[in-house]
Amino acid sequence: MSHSLSLASLALAIGAELHLADGDSPDALVQSIASLAKASNGQISFLSNSKYRSQLLDTQAQAVILHPDELAHCSKTALVMANPYVGYAKAAQLLDNTPAASHEISPRAEIAKSASLGQGVKIGAFAVIESDVILGDNVQIGAGCFIGKGAKIGANTKLWANVSIYHDVIMGEDCLIQANTVIGSDGFGYANDQGQWIKIPQLGSVEIGNRVEIGASTTIDRGALDNTILADGVIIDNQCQIAHNVEIGENTAMAACSVVAGSTTIGKNCSIAGLVGINGHIAICDGVVMTGMSMMTKNITQAGVYSSGMPAEPYKQWRKNVIAMRNITSLNQRVKTLEKSQDE
Repeated sequence: MSHSLSLASLALAIGAELHLADGDSPDALVQSIASLAKASNGQISFLSNSKYRSQLLDTQAQAVILHPDELAHCSKTALVMANPYVGYAKAAQLLDNTPAASHEISPRAEIAKSASLGQGVKIGAFAVIESDVILGDNVQIGAGCFIGKGAKIGANTKLWANVSIYHDVIMGEDCLIQANTVIGSDGFGYANDQGQWIKIPQLGSVEIGNRVEIGASTTIDRGALDNTILADGVIIDNQCQIAHNVEIGENTAMAACSVVAGSTTIGKNCSIAGLVGINGHIAICDGVVMTGMSMMTKNITQAGVYSSGMPAEPYKQWRKNVIAMRNITSLNQRVKTLEKSQDE
């Protein structure tokens, strides 16, 4: 990726209209992105929320990505577009200086003879690539990763250090897996025989689509019989748990510390906030938004925003509310008795 772009080239690349301040040149170079408050010459910034408009007056950025409605408030060179936050994301990709997960095929990696490696594959030190693994072109495998027998990883996918991919897992192209994530471990399947737990071997696998991103220390269990499936464009944050036989639809996003129990189906374009718990064996339709700490226990058949978590409140008020909740059953009974007496 390029780490220096002219203003004209950057505007063209992100689909913005370039408005030059007096004395500025379209050939002026930008090397990186910074916030409005901290940007300096040679850096580009963005304004996507009007509450930060006052920072336009003092910013030292080379240029600012902003909405047409904000142009009148900006004395700097501006890259004007309808969605400045998307512009910021695209510019950040073009100016990205994140290092590769690995730079060569390390002589300290252990690679089975039957593994198939595409063009431009990089494998870090102490990685283990087991038999019959297939790695597509330009795959990057970080130091200490484990890729189990028969796993398939598509072109341009990057795994950071210490990722474990179990046997027969299938992963698509252009995926990004952060450090210490585990994909394809056993699902939590047991049968109880008079108090003794009998393990059920997990015979399915995990199937991951293209352009999927999975955060650090997330776990995705293999299916009991059928596969656990993450469709194209799914993004999963750090420290999430996806249980066996879960299916997640295209472009659904899940924030940190959320969990999905087994055999649940989640639709396309859903947004799942942090600390959400989703029960097993339920179906959630497309376009559902779950706010933080929600507990989903039943099927959801209509798109919309769903909440159940209780936000923090002062301790004394919380205690009063708890006492009130304890008395709600008796209070409800008293109301019913009064209503019955009124009817008589």
